Amino acid sequence: MRRILLLGMLLLAMLALPFPTICEEAAPMYMSDFTAGTDGWYPRSMGSAQLSLTDDGALAITGRMDSWNSPGRDFALEQGVKYSLSVQVRQNSAPQAAFMISVAQTAFGVESYANLGSATAKQGEWTTITGTYTAGAFDRFVLYVETSGSPTLDFEIRDFTVTAESIEYVVTESDDAASAEPIPSLKEIYADRYAFGTAVTGAESLNKARMDFYASQFSIMTPGNELKPDFTIDVMKSAQLAKEDETAVAVKFGSVKPLLEYAKANGIKVHGHVFVWHQQTPEAFFHEGYSPAKPLVTREVLLGRLDSYISATFAYLEENYPGVVVSYDVVNEAIDDNTGKLRDSKWLTIVGEDYIHRAFEIARKHAPEGVTLYYNDYNTAVLVKQMGIIKLLESLIPEGNIDGYGFQMHHDVAFPSIMQIGDSLSRVAATGLKLRVSELDVTIPDNSEASFERQAKMYGSIMKQLELYKDQIEAVQVWGVTDDLSWRAPKYPLLFDAKAQPKPAFWAVADPWAE
Repeated sequence: MRRILLLGMLLLAMLALPFPTICEEAAPMYMSDFTAGTDGWYPRSMGSAQLSLTDDGALAITGRMDSWNSPGRDFALEQGVKYSLSVQVRQNSAPQAAFMISVAQTAFGVESYANLGSATAKQGEWTTITGTYTAGAFDRFVLYVETSGSPTLDFEIRDFTVTAESIEYVVTESDDAASAEPIPSLKEIYADRYAFGTAVTGAESLNKARMDFYASQFSIMTPGNELKPDFTIDVMKSAQLAKEDETAVAVKFGSVKPLLEYAKANGIKVHGHVFVWHQQTPEAFFHEGYSPAKPLVTREVLLGRLDSYISATFAYLEENYPGVVVSYDVVNEAIDDNTGKLRDSKWLTIVGEDYIHRAFEIARKHAPEGVTLYYNDYNTAVLVKQMGIIKLLESLIPEGNIDGYGFQMHHDVAFPSIMQIGDSLSRVAATGLKLRVSELDVTIPDNSEASFERQAKMYGSIMKQLELYKDQIEAVQVWGVTDDLSWRAPKYPLLFDAKAQPKPAFWAVADPWAE
C-alpha cells in the first residue's frame, strides 16, 4: 500500500483526525427469542391474522388475508445507521413461496414502505432471508416478514436478528495511536489548489459520526439526490397552485435539510445538483395542471415554471443557508451519447433547442451573488460527445450566464485512457470556463490486490492531469466515500472500502507522485 512520504503530508498526519475503528464481529443488537413469549411481535393485518408460539421455538402466523399481513415488531433504530437483517422462515403449504423482510417507516404521521431482502422458501424447509437497511429520517420503524403473493399462506419465523453497522468513528492522535494509523486529510492536501469533496446520500447525512469523518476529508459536498427535481418539486401543492397560475411551483427541502444543516454548522460548502435534467423530474411538471393525464404545457408555461422553481430554490437557500451553496448544476446531461447533438427530452420537445440557454438565463437572474453556474455531463473523453459538449459551451459563453463545466468522470480502469482524459481536459479548458470534476469514481473488475493497484494508478494519473489545470479548477469531488454505498458498489469504485478503510486509491490521490 502506498504511504505518504512528503514532509507536508507527514505533518498533516500529526493532526487529530477522525478515523474509523472496526469491530470485526459485531454482536446483534436484537435476536428474537420466542421460548417465553411473542417478544413484542404482533400481527399486522385488518384483524384476521393471529400469532402463536410453536413447540420448537418459532412464531407462527395464521389467518392472513393479504400479502402484507405479517408478524411485525417496532424497533428503535438510529437515523443514518446501517443495519444487517436476517430471519429464517418456513411454510408447509406450497411447493415454494416468496418471502421478504420489509420495513414500515413513519414520519410526520405518514407511513411508507421498503423491501429490504427476499428469498424463496421450499415447502417444509427453513430458509434464511437477509437484507440491509439504512434508517432514514423517520420517527417509527416496524420491521416485518411478508409474502410476495400467497396472501393466505400460513408460515413461521425464527432467529430474527438485527445487527448495527460496526464502524465507530473516533479521534486518533498520531503520537499515541495504538490500534489505528491516522491518515492525512485530502481537503487539506489540496486546499491551496481547489476544494476537494464528495457526494453524500440523505441517509449518510443523518449519521453524525459518519459525517464528522467525511468532514475531516472533504470541504465541499453534493447531495446525491436530494436537490434533484423529484425531491424538491411538491407536485400536489403545485397542482393546487396551478388552478390559479399554471407557472406556479411549490418546493420542499425536507430531504436535503439534514445535509444543509450539517454543512452550515461545520463550515462545509455545498454544490447543488440539479435544476434541468431529462431524468428524475416529475412527469407532472411537464403537463397542464400538473396532471400526467393532461396535455403537455406550452413553451411559455414550462419556462415560467422553471423560473418559479429556480427562483424559489435560490430564495430558500439564501434565506436559510446563506453562503453554504456556492455552485449549482443548472443543466445536466443534455448531449446525446451517439450523435453529439441535443438529447431527446421533454425540455427539447416543449421549449425547443434554446432551452439550455433559457435555463442559464433564468438561473443567472436568481442566483445569489458569488454562486457559480455549471453545465454538467459524462463521457467527455469520448470524442463525438466531447465535440457536442464543446459546441454547446461555446454557444453559451457569449451570453455570460455560464461559469463552468463539470466533468462526470465515472471511469473504469480499462476505459477511457489517460490520454483521452487529458485531451478532454485540454479542450474544455481552452474554452476559458471554470472546471470541476463533479462526479469521480473508477471501477475495477474485482476486489483483488492487483485490481486495487490498477485502480490506484488510474486515480493517481487523473490527479496528475488535473494538476495541469489547478488554477482553473474550482473543485474535485469523488461520487461517494465508501464502496458499499456507491451506485456502482459491485465494482469497488471509491477511495474507502465498506469498512471505511483507505484503499490504495486513497493514497494515490493523497500523493499521486509517490512510487
